[in-house]
Amino acid sequence: MIKKVKFNSPVILGFSLICAGVFLLNKFSGDTLMPFFAVGNRIDINNPFSVFTLVSHVFGHISWDHLLGNLSFILLIGPIVEEKYGSFQMALMMFATALVTGILNVLFFHTGLLGASGIVFMLILLVSFTNVQSGEIPITFILVALLFVGKELLQSVRADQVSQFAHIIGGACGSFFGFRRHK
Repeated sequence: MIKKVKFNSPVILGFSLICAGVFLLNKFSGDTLMPFFAVGNRIDINNPFSVFTLVSHVFGHISWDHLLGNLSFILLIGPIVEEKYGSFQMALMMFATALVTGILNVLFFHTGLLGASGIVFMLILLVSFTNVQSGEIPITFILVALLFVGKELLQSVRADQVSQFAHIIGGACGSFFGFRRHK
């Protein structure tokens, strides 16, 4: 018997609600909001909205498939990671991953970037550290890194609308956070 519904993962649930809200508001506004939730190929340091997109790009999604694909992974893996690391650390890791992928995309690519795929890959790599003791490298981490990051490296040679770079950087951020925590 269910007694009550619990808001068990405030950062992950809040992030997911913001992504859904941005997507719906953008659709209802005739796609006018997306420039605030997609980082362009350059940043104007004097324009606060331009700088804002270095982080806000993770909230923007181009289609229902894009949004639901990212949120499926985030809602599946995120609460486990948030429970392990805490809400504050989860928010910091998501912010740092968004900022790093945004900055590196501007520095190295001539394309825009939007979506939470970097956050997804950060969570995928980070979840493999949830039951690790200090000084250990989990086999699950090695396998996940080989499967997910290896797949992105192989797909990076194809011309498509997917930023494998953001996936790889997100995975690198997750690996960094996991190893840093278990030094």
